[in-house]
Amino acid sequence: MQSASSLPVALSRRFALDDNSCARAARAEKTAAIRVEHATQRFRVIRERPDTLREPFAKFLRHSVSYYSFEAVRDVSLEVPKGQTLAILGRNGSGKSTLLKIIAGVYKPTSGCVEVHGTLAPLIEIGAGFHAELTGRENILMNGLLMGYSKREMQEREARIIQFADLGEFIDAPVKQYSSGMYMRLAFAVATEVDPDILLLDEILSVGDSAFQQKCLERIKQFHDAGKTILFVTHSLQFATSFCDRAILLDRGGVIAEGNPQSVVDAYQRSLEKPNAIASV
Repeated sequence: MQSASSLPVALSRRFALDDNSCARAARAEKTAAIRVEHATQRFRVIRERPDTLREPFAKFLRHSVSYYSFEAVRDVSLEVPKGQTLAILGRNGSGKSTLLKIIAGVYKPTSGCVEVHGTLAPLIEIGAGFHAELTGRENILMNGLLMGYSKREMQEREARIIQFADLGEFIDAPVKQYSSGMYMRLAFAVATEVDPDILLLDEILSVGDSAFQQKCLERIKQFHDAGKTILFVTHSLQFATSFCDRAILLDRGGVIAEGNPQSVVDAYQRSLEKPNAIASV
C-alpha cells in the first residue's frame, strides 16, 4: 500500500521540536488553521553515485559513506487563518511540496513548530492512499474506514463520490490500471466528499482533462465560499490571482515574498527574469 498522503488526519496535531518557538501557538488556535514557526527540513544526501548496488552497502559497513546536508525548507514561518485560500508559488525545487508534506504530517520537521487545527485532506501525490490491487469502489470504502467513518457512512457517500469522479465502468477495475488522471479524479472526489476543514493541493489539477479540471475548480470555490482553508501549490499564476486570498513565494527553501496574490505573482515573474535576484513585495 502506498503512503496515505491523500487521507484526512486528526483534528488537531502539533510538531514542536523547539518549545520556545511554540510559545504563542496556543493563543493562535482560535483564528489560525495552520501555524508554522521556524520550520526547517533537512535531508542527508550521498555525495558520490555508486557504480553498483553492492558498493553503497560495502561503504556503509566500512563507515565510509560521505553525506552532505540539504535544506529543502529553511526557517519558514507561516500562519494561515481559518477560511483563507493560500497560493504557494516558486520554481521547481524551491521547497513547495516539502512544505506541504510537513504541514500534512508526512515529514516531521528537523526543527521548528507546526500546528494544524482541523481535519485535513492532503492531495499531494497521485495515487497516494490507494491500494493498487483493490478496485476504485473498494478503495473508497477503505479510505473512509481509515478516516474513521463507518461502512454505512461511506456507503451513503459512495454514489456521490462515483458520480463526481466519473470513471464509468473503471470504478470496478483495480486502481493499478488507472491513468494519472483517473487517480486524480478518484482522490479528489474522496477527499472533498468527506468535507475536511483544510484542503492541501499540490499541482493535483495539472493532470486530467479540462472539463474535469473545471469541475474541480468549481468545488474548490464552493469550499472557499463555505469558509474552508485551502493551501494550493500551483504554477498557474491566473489561478493564484483569481481564486486565492493570499500568496507566498518560495526560493531555495525560504519565503522571499508574501502578500496579496498579484504582488507575489509580480515578484515571482521578476525572479524568473532575474534568477539570481531576491524578489520582494
